[in-house]
Amino acid sequence: MFFAESEFWVAVGFVILMGVFAYVGVHRTVLKALDSRAARIKAELDDARRLKEDAARVLADYKARRARAESEAADIITSARADAERIAAEAKAKMEDFVARRTRSAESKIALAEAQAVADVRSAAADAAIAAASSILSQTVKDKVADQLVTKGIAEVRQKLN
Repeated sequence: MFFAESEFWVAVGFVILMGVFAYVGVHRTVLKALDSRAARIKAELDDARRLKEDAARVLADYKARRARAESEAADIITSARADAERIAAEAKAKMEDFVARRTRSAESKIALAEAQAVADVRSAAADAAIAAASSILSQTVKDKVADQLVTKGIAEVRQKLN
């Protein structure tokens, strides 16, 4: 009865199959395959860990490079601002110097023109005074004495007024 049941024969067949597998060494082949698969997975995990560490190093390197580049950019901007301020100050100083020179030049031209105008006025006044004196003396003083006085006076007036 116990032998008539199918579960019993399935169990017997299973035990015989396992015995044949043990005799042939299937368990060693399966364990070897599992061990090789475990070794391959371990190698892949080690490679993945190494790649992760490499990626972390590369990321840290790029972060450091970015920080240096940002620092250099900030230095360049600061330097450019300083240069721009210096150039602006130089341009302002040059412009002020140019304006001062032009002002001095204009003032000297004005002074020269003023001096020329004063000289022209004196000359015109001297000519008028000479003409008036000449006219008055020619009417009041006669002959040679008059001519000498007029000539001498005109020479003196010209000398003193010019």
